[in-house]
Amino acid sequence: MIALDAYTRVYPARGPTDMRCQIDGLAARVEDTLQADLFSSHLLVFCNRARDKIKVLVWYRNGFWLWYRRLEKQRFWWPEGTKPGPVELSVRELLRHQRFGP
Repeated sequence: MIALDAYTRVYPARGPTDMRCQIDGLAARVEDTLQADLFSSHLLVFCNRARDKIKVLVWYRNGFWLWYRRLEKQRFWWPEGTKPGPVELSVRELLRHQRFGP
C-alpha cells in the first residue's frame, strides 16, 4: 500500500491534459511543465478539459502507479493554466479541493 503522509506533495498540472496519455506520456509532461522530480514519490496529478476525469502518477519503489478517477455529475477544482511556475499542494489540500465546482 502506498502511504500518503504530511511530507507527500501534490503537483497538479495547470490546464487540461489529454486523458489518452498513459505513463510515458504523462512522465514526459512532468519533465516539460511541472518541474517536479518524477521519482520523488509525490503525486503528479492531471485533469481533462471538462474537469470530470483525473489521473495521478506516482513512483513507488521500482515502478509507477497510475490512478484514474471519473466523476459522473460533478467537476474537480483545478488551477488555471495561465500563471507561470508549478503549483504545489499537500495531500490535505488535495482532499479539501475535492469540493467539486459547478
